[in-house]
Amino acid sequence: MFPVLLQAEGAAPGFDPSFFLMMAAIFAIFYFLVIRPQQKQQKEREASIKALVRGDKVITSGGLHGTVTDVSEDLVKVEIARVKGGLKVEVDVARSGIGAVIKATEAGGGESS
Repeated sequence: MFPVLLQAEGAAPGFDPSFFLMMAAIFAIFYFLVIRPQQKQQKEREASIKALVRGDKVITSGGLHGTVTDVSEDLVKVEIARVKGGLKVEVDVARSGIGAVIKATEAGGGESS
């Protein structure tokens, strides 16, 4: 009633080097296409956050866009708006909360006050 599956008698289970070569090739492709570019991008991001200066435009990880007005070791003071009378709305953001940095030279020299 059930068909019997026959196994070839000549094929003995054992070590197959082609499988390991194929897995090594897949890992190498994955490393050069995914892991290495991500590490490079992360190093560039960390370097740009360390090099923050007054006047740089930033985007926080929460989505706030603003201009850096003061930089300390752990915190960055970001101006996010100006209201009537010239008052500034500023927030303190941890350096780890900065999502992207646009240098003052790229943003047109920043705002003069």
